[in-house]
Amino acid sequence: QVQLVESGGGSVQPGGSLRLSCAASGRIFGIGTMGWYRQAPGKQRESVAAITGGGNTNYADAVKGRFSISRDNAKNTVHLQMHSLKPEDTAVYYCNAGIRISMSYRERDYWGQGTQVTVSA
Repeated sequence: QVQLVESGGGSVQPGGSLRLSCAASGRIFGIGTMGWYRQAPGKQRESVAAITGGGNTNYADAVKGRFSISRDNAKNTVHLQMHSLKPEDTAVYYCNAGIRISMSYRERDYWGQGTQVTVSA
């Protein structure tokens, strides 16, 4: 009923930039906080950045000053602009959103399928 579809991953050299996008579609009554998580091989999934419906943002210390999250409420999309990428940013990046499908249902978490970001020389 609800899908989150990411795009924009790929391979880049250290110091490069990438922009990830995520579009929510389906039966959507409202969207709360949207965010990005990442999971590197052998590590736990971790929060990278989040943005509330009102536009308040939060970033992991490791990406502050390099990554920027934004959203378009009219299009149900969230973006992650990544600059000055480092090899340690290599991971699968997942989009996350708190979505309410109707007045009768509580908000619940939805996840995208993930997109690979590889930073190497």
